Amino acid sequence: MNVSSIVVQALPKHIDKLVAQFQEADYVDYHVHDKEKGKIIVTIEGKGVEEEIEKLVKIQQIPEVIAADMMMTYQEDELDEEIKRLEAENPVPDVLNDDNIDPKDVVYHGDLRHKKLGF
Repeated sequence: MNVSSIVVQALPKHIDKLVAQFQEADYVDYHVHDKEKGKIIVTIEGKGVEEEIEKLVKIQQIPEVIAADMMMTYQEDELDEEIKRLEAENPVPDVLNDDNIDPKDVVYHGDLRHKKLGF
């Protein structure tokens, strides 16, 4: 299952009509809009990317729509695979369990505020 958010752009004069259309549609879920900015946020769902693209194109083909772009996407299968991979890894790096390493010799590179980046 995939879920993606779509930002729909239209002229402010068309927003009410589009919101009503999305609220009635069975291929999209309406969430919120800003009439002044001419933006509508909807989500689409699909069994795969192809089904989502079909729904996105359907939105893009509405005459009053200037643009409709996928902003965020959630892909259940990929998330499940990533969770399995993370669970299989050791959460503690080997260096932290090595009693032969003096903690004073460990160099931490995670703080970008104090790291010299060379530019």
